[in-house]
Amino acid sequence: MYIADYSAHSVLRVDMATKQISVFAHNPQMNQPNDLAIAPNDTLYASDPSWSQGTGQIWMISKDGKVSRVAGDLGTTNGIDVSPDGKLLYVNESVQRNVWVFNIKADGKLTDKRLLKKFDDFGFDGMRCDVEGNLYITRHGKGTVVILSPKGVILKEIDV
Repeated sequence: MYIADYSAHSVLRVDMATKQISVFAHNPQMNQPNDLAIAPNDTLYASDPSWSQGTGQIWMISKDGKVSRVAGDLGTTNGIDVSPDGKLLYVNESVQRNVWVFNIKADGKLTDKRLLKKFDDFGFDGMRCDVEGNLYITRHGKGTVVILSPKGVILKEIDV
């Protein structure tokens, strides 16, 4: 199990057999790693917002814990996930209310950033893909989970 440790600029690993916690990845340039996504090849991606600056970035973490920044110049990055086929990375910006999609290259780096959907109100938090590639995005302040198709069409909004 992996845990984003925002206060220590790290990602922790928990050995589920022993319950031992260790630092898996660390980079002092991380603002505060927030959410994690695991690609089919076991590469991790971490959203990394700076709430005070209203900015964010994305980090790629290899299977051996090597950390590389793969996207910057974003808003307050929060929810993040990889498409079921491992070809796309989605990230949302809580304050700016944008959902972005990137292509994932063979080396894990990101390319072709494009806006999937912009919302006019309410912020975002966590986000996950289902097996069909639909995104489930929590909308704080509204108390809902919105289901977005891979094309950015709202399929449904669930009141929670």
